[in-house]
Amino acid sequence: MPDDHLVTLYHLNDLGPDELRRLLPGHPDLRITEIGPDEDPHDHRAALADATVVLAPLEKERRITAELLAQMRRCRLVQSVAVGFDGVDHRAAAELGIPVANLPGFNADAVADWAVGALLYLVRHYAAGHARIAGGGWGPEGLRGRDLAALTVGIAGFGTIGRAVARRLDAFGSRVLVHDPVPSEPEREYVPLDELAARSDVLTLHMPLNDATRGLVGDALLARMGRGSYVINAGRGGVLDEDALVRALDSGQLAGAALDVFAEEPLPADSPLRGRSDVLLNPHTAGVTHEAYHAIRARLVESLDRVLSGQAPRNVVNGVIVNHAQPAPAR
Repeated sequence: MPDDHLVTLYHLNDLGPDELRRLLPGHPDLRITEIGPDEDPHDHRAALADATVVLAPLEKERRITAELLAQMRRCRLVQSVAVGFDGVDHRAAAELGIPVANLPGFNADAVADWAVGALLYLVRHYAAGHARIAGGGWGPEGLRGRDLAALTVGIAGFGTIGRAVARRLDAFGSRVLVHDPVPSEPEREYVPLDELAARSDVLTLHMPLNDATRGLVGDALLARMGRGSYVINAGRGGVLDEDALVRALDSGQLAGAALDVFAEEPLPADSPLRGRSDVLLNPHTAGVTHEAYHAIRARLVESLDRVLSGQAPRNVVNGVIVNHAQPAPAR
């Protein structure tokens, strides 16, 4: 559509203005404004106020706030270039009639692979075995692991990624328990979260972060787990209370943990999670694979082309319904 203006605050996967223009040849008149990764979006109010489509930042510190959204009177879509959408106040956008969309599923296989790999890393003592050899040692003492077929794995959050984890665990013969408000696979055994923790040898977290889930996995829930169990978090950092996790590890309540996401990213230098042999730390890259890279680019271009061509956006996460192309309502 004429006079469309794309403003991007997203800075991964080589998707700068030149590459976006190359990938969107059907929109030669599209104006593109890039707000750099070190720039505050509040310093670019004029560009955002004129935007018809905005690519949201990944960083919560650069979030598109309610104040900025109120000035975005032309905006037909705020697109998160991820599964999560922490980079925009989606509730405020809903009140203003601005749809916020995400890109679900593009890295589900990547994250699921990482979660199961992290589980194997923990229960088969990969790091300790490597360290023994590297130090000139040998022998199985202290390295006796667990068969995945003998484990009960609780999956908290059973969306696209949680289901992909379950399929992999099925192949290993693990018993899978699920906690999720929506029974997307009714044949699974769905249980309340407290029961999930109590019955699981391993608890793997794939939940969204919101007011209901923030800090949900804390002292009380971890205390319900069997002594010597494990926690994996490849969902959202704030769901897991990291101080409670450290306490559970120090007491021996948990035997180990694997974390791809953290309440504060990058992980602070003084975090008590650093330097522990019983914790696997990963810099929020569980979903970063060559295949995911190509998938996210393709799905983003499809979403942008759709909206710029006057069609309603897909994968809207904040409940705003758009029936057909029309200018944003006066706000």
